[in-house]
Amino acid sequence: MAALGARGCAAGPARLSRVARTLWGWRTRRGLGQDAGAAGEGKAAKPAFGDEAVQNLLYKMTGLNLQKVFRPVKKELKPPKYKLMTEAQLEEATRKAIEEAKEKLIMPPVLNEREPIDDVLAEDKFLEGTETTKYVFTDLTYSIPHRERFIVVREPNGVLRKATWEERDRMIQIFFPKEGRRVIPPVVFKDEHLVTVFQQDRHEDILNMCIAQFEPDSPDYIRVHHRTYDDIEKHAKYDLLRSTRHFGGMVWYLVNRKKTDGLLIDMIHRDLLDDATSLITLYHMLHPECQSAKEAKEGKLQGVDLIKVFVKTESQKEGYIQLALQAYEEAMATSTAS
Repeated sequence: MAALGARGCAAGPARLSRVARTLWGWRTRRGLGQDAGAAGEGKAAKPAFGDEAVQNLLYKMTGLNLQKVFRPVKKELKPPKYKLMTEAQLEEATRKAIEEAKEKLIMPPVLNEREPIDDVLAEDKFLEGTETTKYVFTDLTYSIPHRERFIVVREPNGVLRKATWEERDRMIQIFFPKEGRRVIPPVVFKDEHLVTVFQQDRHEDILNMCIAQFEPDSPDYIRVHHRTYDDIEKHAKYDLLRSTRHFGGMVWYLVNRKKTDGLLIDMIHRDLLDDATSLITLYHMLHPECQSAKEAKEGKLQGVDLIKVFVKTESQKEGYIQLALQAYEEAMATSTAS
């Protein structure tokens, strides 16, 4: 597990959303978000992950804990540095730290899995048997985006075909090395090794490594993210990703699959009622046909009332959430009385 290293990188509303598209090289468009769903005939398209309204809600739920965003990473120890500041200088330093933290919380894109490449360009039977290995030909022009780079493979049987995504990833990494990425993915990404990573609560570390190693629409990228989210949901370890760039993607995944009860309970227990209402609002955006969405719209419900209607009509753990809400209301009443 020594190969797991913490890396910092970046989610935010409007402006930060535009920054994200620049950093990750993706554009917001319908059908781009994982599980966003295509618009059916006569039905409005569901929101996509990159939509501004969705990003605002996800960023709000992510939270901004400066101590967690800037926590020390495991590296060689160096003597601490101390600075004497005036109040004005301290306020300016704090402002800059908040801006930097927002950049570090920019969420990676959530994309649909890319379509396999299976294009045969030619079948030259006269070349069959002349070689015993494959030959890969790569266009090394620097100005060409990697997605548009022409890479073909000549098979020993004479077939000339376009390279598969896996072959493309390897060749591009060989000729255009990307920091933190290996030509052959580390074995830690295999399902049997992920179990050990999860037992050590290193969910954020494995997601950071996954972002460095794989493209956002690759099967392995999506698989590792989904396995990580499922483990967090199973063991209710949501706080491991709170105030990280991965929290929004986890919420999007859980809401799409209607697996929000555990996260809702966690938010209520932590007195994050605004986050809980944001979670339900996002749920209603992605599942507008549900009963609670209709009742919330008709009654213009907000706050605790919105949560109660959602729990009554959509939750699979109504009893647990009702108890959590009751404890929250009693604590609020006690705090107000004192």
